[in-house]
Amino acid sequence: MPISKDPDICDPHSHRRVSLDRLVVGPQGGVANTVVFLQNVSAGKAFSSSMTKPLLDQVECHYKPHILLVPQNSDLDVRSSDQTLHTVHMEGVATYNLPFPFPNKVSTARMSAPGLVDIKCNGGHVWMNAELWVISHPYYAITDESGRFELTGVPPGKYVLVAWHEGWTVVRHQGTIDVLAQRVVQRPTFSDPRTWEQKVTVVPKGETTVEFEISDK
Repeated sequence: MPISKDPDICDPHSHRRVSLDRLVVGPQGGVANTVVFLQNVSAGKAFSSSMTKPLLDQVECHYKPHILLVPQNSDLDVRSSDQTLHTVHMEGVATYNLPFPFPNKVSTARMSAPGLVDIKCNGGHVWMNAELWVISHPYYAITDESGRFELTGVPPGKYVLVAWHEGWTVVRHQGTIDVLAQRVVQRPTFSDPRTWEQKVTVVPKGETTVEFEISDK
C-alpha cells in the first residue's frame, strides 16, 4: 500500500509503499508467521517460568512482531517506538483501545481468554495489522522464514497438528475516518485465515517430522 500518513516516520527510506506483512516467504520457499499447534492437549508441560514477557512494539509504523503468542492469564506489554500518535485497537477474545501519543511509553493489557486477537491502528496508519494468539498450553510455535517450527516436550500419543495462517489476499478496501486528519482513509480487509491439519503420532523420547504445504489449494 502507499504510505498515506507520516512519511518521515513511517517511510524513512523513501520506499513510498509499505508491505502489509501478510505473506513472508523465505529464500527456500518456507512460509514465515504460520502458527502451528497441537489440538486438544490435556497433559504435558507447563509454561516456562523463564519466558520473556511478551512485548508488542510499533516501529516505523509496523507492528513488531507481526504474529505474537501470549499465554492465557498473562500480561502483554505494548509500546510505540515512533514519534507519532498510534492507537492500538484490539478485537477478538481481548478488546482494548490503547493510545500512544508519546514514544517508549509502555501500556499493559491482560489476556484472560484463549483465542485470536486482531490488531490494527486507529491513528490513521491503515496498513498496520498484526495477529495475537492467546494460548492455553505451550504446544504452539510460529514458523521462521525457513518455514521451520519445533514443539518440544510433547507427551507420547496421537494428536492433530494444525497450521494456521492469517490469510494474504486483500478482498476489498473499506473507508474509515482518520479523526486527527479529519478525512476518510481506506483500510484493507483481508481474506479469512486458513488452516491445515495433519494427524501425528509422538513416541516416547522420539522425534516426529511433519510438513505442511501452504497454498491456495
